[in-house]
Amino acid sequence: MPDLIPHISITRTFAASPEEVFAAWTNPVDFGRWFGTESTSVADVTMDLRVGGEWSARMILGDGNEISWHGSYLELAPPHRLALSLSDRPGDLFERVTVDLKAIAEGTEMLFTQSGGNMPPENYAQAELGWRAFFDDLANGLAG
Repeated sequence: MPDLIPHISITRTFAASPEEVFAAWTNPVDFGRWFGTESTSVADVTMDLRVGGEWSARMILGDGNEISWHGSYLELAPPHRLALSLSDRPGDLFERVTVDLKAIAEGTEMLFTQSGGNMPPENYAQAELGWRAFFDDLANGLAG
């Protein structure tokens, strides 16, 4: 039996249209508001929103340490699909993040996946907790 590559898969419903959720992922100001938690802030968000275009963001942690996130856009099909590479390290070890958005009666169902196998399984568990907290902030922002 082959080894399973660790990954994250989260399904979340937002009380907003797919266009609004897609914009929250692709507008630097909106992205900077939810990509983090209460104890962090996000600055210097740049997005070259085209396949092959690069993005970056600097996360400032509550203790003053920083994480520099970066990657590139792999797929863009507004407002239903977004795929990007993601890393907080130098070099070429990137995770793949895919966001699929579907209109439903309650608003939008988002299927989020992160894969790549570039972290130990316990780091995926920690990253999943982080994403879930980010998505709580995203839900609150979309709700006004």
